[in-house]
Amino acid sequence: MLNRRRFLMRTLQGSSLLALSPAVPGFLAQTARAAEPGKDNVLVVVELTGGNDGLNTVIPYADDLYHKYRPSLHFTKEQVVRVDDHIGLHPALRPLDNLLQKGRLAIVQGVGYPNPDRSHFESMDVWQSADPQRRTTNGWLGRSAAEFSGGAELPMIHVGKQRLPLAMQGASGAAISVNDNLPYRLELGGGTPERHKVRRKLLEDLAKESEAGENSLLEFVQRRQIKTLTTLDRLQSVVSNYAGGGVQGTDGRWFGPGFAAKLQLVAKLIEKGFGTRIFYVSLEGFDTHSGQAQAHSQLLGQLADGISNFYGTLDKIGQAKRVRLLTFSEFGRRVKENGSKGTDHGAGSCLFVAGPGLKAGAVGAHPSLSDLDSGDLKHHTDFRRVYASLLDGWLGCDSKAILGGSFENLKELKS
Repeated sequence: MLNRRRFLMRTLQGSSLLALSPAVPGFLAQTARAAEPGKDNVLVVVELTGGNDGLNTVIPYADDLYHKYRPSLHFTKEQVVRVDDHIGLHPALRPLDNLLQKGRLAIVQGVGYPNPDRSHFESMDVWQSADPQRRTTNGWLGRSAAEFSGGAELPMIHVGKQRLPLAMQGASGAAISVNDNLPYRLELGGGTPERHKVRRKLLEDLAKESEAGENSLLEFVQRRQIKTLTTLDRLQSVVSNYAGGGVQGTDGRWFGPGFAAKLQLVAKLIEKGFGTRIFYVSLEGFDTHSGQAQAHSQLLGQLADGISNFYGTLDKIGQAKRVRLLTFSEFGRRVKENGSKGTDHGAGSCLFVAGPGLKAGAVGAHPSLSDLDSGDLKHHTDFRRVYASLLDGWLGCDSKAILGGSFENLKELKS
């Protein structure tokens, strides 16, 4: 007879696309507590890996020092996507202008943290843990999950090849990863008829064990096995065609492997109603030490196309009003370009918040190019103020408890 351990292992061990966090019973517990999917707000976090050059993302085209310090990398007033009389977006970000004009894009300038670290790994840990002292071993999103995961089948989903990011760790089984390289399998038998037969046998065996009075965990699983298997089946129906990273959009367009496809998969998961509150995706390649012009343009083009198409899809499926998207990178780049026509690790940078309920446009002043910190832009907005604004106002969490301190919300991001 199949015991509870073998049941859980056989149900989940074949899932090579889905990697559950270590506490499998925690995942099942939250699945069991889940109510019918509601209309809760959703946050999509986009990691720009490698240190995005904020100075050539949000461009101070009216500042003569910008053109002086970047003789080969600068953009002119005529080239940028104009935001106001002082700043504009990189030309490759033009697809975001539609969101800007609709009041759906906030551009937060001068973002950073005290005593910045220019190591990719150390600084990324700071952003993901929300702890500049690097004493915290779990993530700000993982800590927030305890406040909203009770009613969700799958509270948090990470889409990407890497392991679960630090930002989502510490969630006690609330987070899973969807690997965009491997096919999804739920191995409960051979072909489809055999699979259904095994499922029936599992349920029958569990029912018999229930009569024998097993422990509370098994009784819990017995009460909720149908819900759990149904959730996994529903998830399989969404991700089964995502093997290799490509996905078909809701309008029939095919999005090949890449960033845009990740966001289209996120849109599908939102539409299917798993109750997921947080999604996490990444776009790699921003460590532009040499030959930056072409590489950075291509990356920002992917970012803009992906976000623009994502909100276009959300509009079509009636979900755009409850989804916000946050971009971040571990640090910015130096103000002066280097001898290889690239930029080196810097500090203060910028980020985007897209979605409803924002005050669109620039948030905060662009950092001065005449008052630098060892060649870097000085930050004036602690990134934890952005986190606090989204936690308190958008996700409905207690930012003070999650961030370990009180950080003033940005009024432009209030819902």
